[in-house]
Amino acid sequence: MTPIDLGHHGDSEVEPGLVDFAVNVAVPRPPAWLRRELESALDEVARYPNVAPAVDALARLHGCPTDCLLVTNGAAQAFTLIARARRWRKPLVVHPQFTEPESALRANGHVVTRLLLEQDDGFALHPSRVPADADLVMVGNPNNPTSRLHPRASILALRRPGRLVVVDEAFMDVARGGDDSVLQDAIQDEGLVVIRSLTKTFALAGIRVGYLVGSSDVIAECALTQPQWSVNSVAVAAAVACAGTQGQEHTRAVRQDLSLWVSDLAARLTLAGLDVVREPAGPFVLVHHHHAARLRDGMRRRGFALRRGDTFPGLGPQWLRIAAREPAMTDALLAALAQELASINHDRHDNAARDQESENLA
Repeated sequence: MTPIDLGHHGDSEVEPGLVDFAVNVAVPRPPAWLRRELESALDEVARYPNVAPAVDALARLHGCPTDCLLVTNGAAQAFTLIARARRWRKPLVVHPQFTEPESALRANGHVVTRLLLEQDDGFALHPSRVPADADLVMVGNPNNPTSRLHPRASILALRRPGRLVVVDEAFMDVARGGDDSVLQDAIQDEGLVVIRSLTKTFALAGIRVGYLVGSSDVIAECALTQPQWSVNSVAVAAAVACAGTQGQEHTRAVRQDLSLWVSDLAARLTLAGLDVVREPAGPFVLVHHHHAARLRDGMRRRGFALRRGDTFPGLGPQWLRIAAREPAMTDALLAALAQELASINHDRHDNAARDQESENLA
């Protein structure tokens, strides 16, 4: 069996000239007010960064003590800090999901157990399927790539004495049903920690700013191995701005737009003949089609980048992840998709006719 490339991400799909439906960044660029804050921060880059303003702003946003929050160089660093925090005996990653948690664990010498959620069950999370001896459980909510939002009760049911449950809530701020967040629970519970990211909602993938929220003891453990000056001055300014009034207004607007765009995308893809994972809550949908690999290649030739699914453990070449975009972009995508599906169906019909003719001649 060919090993899965855990390092493959949506940005690997995008090349100049392609319309991007592969990356889950919700807006094409930071809003104007945020760009001004980023530009102003450049005046301070001759000094070593001070992360305290970002910690203060994000702690106020979530109503938590500052020692319950750790700002990181993107969510990816947060996964690494957790991997280094303890000598995990049996870490488990719930798949399919974002592959960085498993990559971080493996890079730090851990042997990872996988729990594969099932397609026939809509990729639902059943806490009883997690082995009792798992001392670290990593799960995404809303899940990437399935876009499934697990109920808060299901996440909380994962807790056990001696176990740390890590919940990647990178898309929770724009998710439909964001009340299923366990961030407030994590502040009081040493067995629970939440990871958040500002990358997706504010178009900050190149700046790298994320954060951990949990009990002060867990946050202190994770901070022990964080390199000094991990969060640069521009990222600090971004965090402060995003946690402020304009940032939260922007988040609400993006959430409202995405709710409509995702529903429209899912309905139109279903009408086009693709099998869409039900009740998508994140800013993307996961679809199944028997000829997904060919469909993806054909769409690239037509100018559109889609995210392949076979680099997510638990999926395969019949899967694609498609990001939600504004209506005009979605219209263009669906028009090209209709043409590509017609081409695939035409070729299948021709091949079937040739096979029948060969049988008749035999």
